[in-house]
Amino acid sequence: MQITQQLHPAPVAPLRVFIVEDSSQVLERLEEMVGNIDGARCAGSATTVAAALRGIADTRPDAVILDIRLEQGSGFEVLRALKTAALPTPVYIFSNLATEPYRRMAQRLGATAFFDKCNQADDMRALLAQRAAQHAAQLH
Repeated sequence: MQITQQLHPAPVAPLRVFIVEDSSQVLERLEEMVGNIDGARCAGSATTVAAALRGIADTRPDAVILDIRLEQGSGFEVLRALKTAALPTPVYIFSNLATEPYRRMAQRLGATAFFDKCNQADDMRALLAQRAAQHAAQLH
């Protein structure tokens, strides 16, 4: 009697995305968007600076989606703290405050990319999908 073993590829750890957003409706849509990207999952979420910094430190996500306007404080405070802590996590700003001064400030503080909530959600989704695919390829 011969035993055959089926080879199954080892599961690949998904790209873990932490979301910092104070609007419950937008947060829900972002969680759904991340959940619908192959190879990505939501690692957690926060609505304040303090909760964001705790959550990011605890989960060590592979990427962060960050709004500028938060319940308490600003996304810029989160960016400053991440830069000071030298955490290499890519941060994607997703905000209605998409003016040039805000974009420059985000870039100075280390944001990886800046997306306007009004018309660049698909662009952000595409970038996250690309990152998830690259993440999976690196783990193989």
